[in-house]
This record gives sequence, structure tokens and C-alpha cells, in this order.
Amino acid sequence: MSSKQSAPKSARKSAPRERGQSPEQTRERGKAPAAPGPAGPRPARLTAAAALTGLEGAALAAGGVYMLVMGLLGKPDSPQQAELGGLTVLVLALLPLAAARGLWLRRRWSRGPALITQLMAFPVAWTLFSTGGAMIAAGVLLALAALATLVLLVNPTATEALGIGPDASSS
Repeated sequence: MSSKQSAPKSARKSAPRERGQSPEQTRERGKAPAAPGPAGPRPARLTAAAALTGLEGAALAAGGVYMLVMGLLGKPDSPQQAELGGLTVLVLALLPLAAARGLWLRRRWSRGPALITQLMAFPVAWTLFSTGGAMIAAGVLLALAALATLVLLVNPTATEALGIGPDASSS
């Protein structure tokens, strides 16, 4: 009789284990190791950068929802274009929102999308500023928020908290 035939069904279905290991040790071995969490409290600069990036993402999402609703309920020249524009802006809002969450959780990858978001905010701010009227204030506010966030993101305190920089490679 073979060993498979004499073993109980539950043992045959489970993953193979090494000799001398208990089922608990085998289960622990199959799990992916947890990523080590960042040490220490989150720096205030990183918290501020995450908050500003999140506010930009929320404002972008609100603008997308507004465009979508006005495309559906308003009287735009082209409803399809307004709806597609609203959906596009909503999808674009995911980048700063994801970056803000990553910054809040101190994920290294989040700095790149956050920097890209801030750099892309400058042409938008210029367009708002050039439009005139009440949009001048919106353009100035957006440019100041983007500049402040860029300064916060390149600050050594924030980069070290994200595990980026010369000190991070030696640890």
C-alpha cells in the first residue's frame, strides 16, 4: 500500500510540509512576510504634504463630479463631451488621492505620483490665472499649494521618513 492511500484525505489535500514541521509552522511558512512598518512618528512635513495632496485630489474629484452632473442634468453644448470630461477628471483624481494615502502610510512609491501631481498643477494654475475674474484667485491658490507641497516633498525629513535618500540605503 502506498503512503498516499494510507494518509487521511485532509493531509493529502494540504500543502506538502517538511519533515518534523507541525501544520502551524507549515502555514506560517506559506504566508508572505509582513513588510516592516516605518519606525517613529510621521513627520509633520510629510503629514502636511499628504494633506495638501489629498485636498488637491478631492478638489479634482469634486470638479469631475460637477462636470458629470452638469453634463447629465445641465444644458451643455455637447452632453457626451461633458460626461466624458467629467469621467476623465474623476479618473485623474485617483492619482493624487492614491499618492496622498501612500504618503500618509509612509510608502516610498507615493513620492513620485505626488511630485508629478504638483508639477502638473502649475500649467493648470497658469490657465486659471490667465482666464481672469474669480479664477485668478483659484490659480494663485493652486500654484501656492503645489509649490508648498513640492517643498515639503523634497525636504530631507520627508524623504528620510519615506526611506528615500543616502541614509535609507545604509539601513
